[in-house]
Amino acid sequence: MAGCGEAAPVRRRRRDGEARREAVLDAALDIFSTVGLHGASIDQIAERAGLSKTNLLYYFPSKEELYVAVLRRVLAVWLDPLHSLRADSEPADALRHYIRRKVGLSRDAPQASRLFCLEIVQGARLLREELEGPLRRLVEEKAGILRGWAAQGRIAPHDPHHLIFTIWAVTQHYADFATQVEAITGRSLTDPAFFEETVANTQDLILGRLGLL
Repeated sequence: MAGCGEAAPVRRRRRDGEARREAVLDAALDIFSTVGLHGASIDQIAERAGLSKTNLLYYFPSKEELYVAVLRRVLAVWLDPLHSLRADSEPADALRHYIRRKVGLSRDAPQASRLFCLEIVQGARLLREELEGPLRRLVEEKAGILRGWAAQGRIAPHDPHHLIFTIWAVTQHYADFATQVEAITGRSLTDPAFFEETVANTQDLILGRLGLL
């Protein structure tokens, strides 16, 4: 019984620690996506997270380590929909679902997309290892599935890398250039009707190219 009694406080401390770590990552995303790595300070992030600077540095010993942790979390969130493309999927259904989820992320997590875009534009010095490792392996795996569908005559022949890049470019445009989209159309993805129009038009654009309409 004593062992069970000791386990609960340990679990509680672990949960509290994880919650504080996530609060730091959330605060850092807010600030990094606005002012970038060099414009942000640990003091700003600690204040936004509701922690002391000392407590923040317990979880992330430097601003650069915190920045990389934020970017890795962003990359994981933004790439998660790509995992859903499976060789045994129906191509039209799988691609429609993928595009909907990507547009959904542009609506629900625009700061994540903008931060990732900023890092890439600046040369991705701190993220190069992730891009050339896990990201490249995932894209090659999914490119193989797309090539397989084309070889089976299930979709039109195409370059799978360019197809994936096009989906990324179109869907994330609505996050990275949200101000421009709203200035031109007077609408944003928070408008349910505009969201559905964006999804449908992007799906038609991609599926039409692949002979799936």
